[in-house]
Amino acid sequence: MAFGLVGTVVGGVWLLPARLESAAVLLNLAGRPTNTGWAGVVLPDRRVAVTTRDVAVPTRDGAIDARLYEPQHRSGHTLIVFPGVHAGGLDEPRLVRFARRLAETGTRVLSVPLPDLRRFRLTPRSTDMIEDATGWLAGQRDLAPEGRVDLAGISFAGGLAMVAAGRPSLRDKVDRVVSFGGQADLPRVMRYLCTGELPEGGHRAPHDYGLAVVLLHSLTHLVPIEQQAELDRAVVGFLSASSIYESRPEEGERLLNEVRAAQARMAEPARSLLAAVLARDVAALGPRLLPFVEDVAGNPALSPARSMASGLPTFLLHGEADNVIPPSETPALAAYLNSHGNRDVRVLLTPLVSHATMTGGASPIDALRLINFWTAMTRH
Repeated sequence: MAFGLVGTVVGGVWLLPARLESAAVLLNLAGRPTNTGWAGVVLPDRRVAVTTRDVAVPTRDGAIDARLYEPQHRSGHTLIVFPGVHAGGLDEPRLVRFARRLAETGTRVLSVPLPDLRRFRLTPRSTDMIEDATGWLAGQRDLAPEGRVDLAGISFAGGLAMVAAGRPSLRDKVDRVVSFGGQADLPRVMRYLCTGELPEGGHRAPHDYGLAVVLLHSLTHLVPIEQQAELDRAVVGFLSASSIYESRPEEGERLLNEVRAAQARMAEPARSLLAAVLARDVAALGPRLLPFVEDVAGNPALSPARSMASGLPTFLLHGEADNVIPPSETPALAAYLNSHGNRDVRVLLTPLVSHATMTGGASPIDALRLINFWTAMTRH
């Protein structure tokens, strides 16, 4: 991404201040500094001071923990953001970097990890919580003076946020909705995770992390009731270890060793299922889960393409090489929204994003497209 932005800036293309600020933010989200080298000369690094405080957000299923990122000088919209399936919670490093960097541009940000997604569950309750938390924030005039907010979801929470955005209770409370790498149809995504077969044809090896999530939802179909709790704990342990391994490898390895020890004590069929998870053997595990996809994921509250379509201004961003949620889900979602009367949908598939994470190594034209999309998405 750095090369692409160098070519863009040095070439003198699109030197508008808003786009330069977007370039700086995107570089930071990709883990690149903008206060040294060529970036320190060319790109603005204007940041306002940010304070944080934790708040309890009421929902119909009880209060959930959230963190408010408050810019010293607010100049943008108020944004509520829901991260995807990850155990990290409010302190997950990528979420903290994302929320803080947006707040440094003047946007008030409320970060809301959902309890079920933190336990690797995709549930209709999570969609209800998105609806309730967003409505609550829009009603807090000290936090959302206009009585409206922007709504964003990342990964599977992107799809859930799109479902919530279509509900009547949010129609006058949301200015725009953003999905970063979200699903249009959850059963279709799970079929891909089980088979590697892309909806548009062809094959791409799916991420084993996503398939382990499918397994969690399918336990009642696969093992006797007396084995379900132990296998559930072990799969959650595997997913927790995988989610922290890069940032905390020693703790991740400790968790994996605990899962290996549990697997050795298990009876069949739980023992073989967990062995496939630990071996990251998608080919062995996928066919066993495939028959249950519609049953475990067919609730309309989990799929925007099965729910009431949002008429709100919509921004859909997806990585071209995503192997958790296929990138074809985003144009499919755009087509669904268009077919139901929403003409304000912007889409970008880009090599500069993996699965909901900024990456690098693309061409200047790819950088330009992402900068332009980001600028339109974050305009005040």
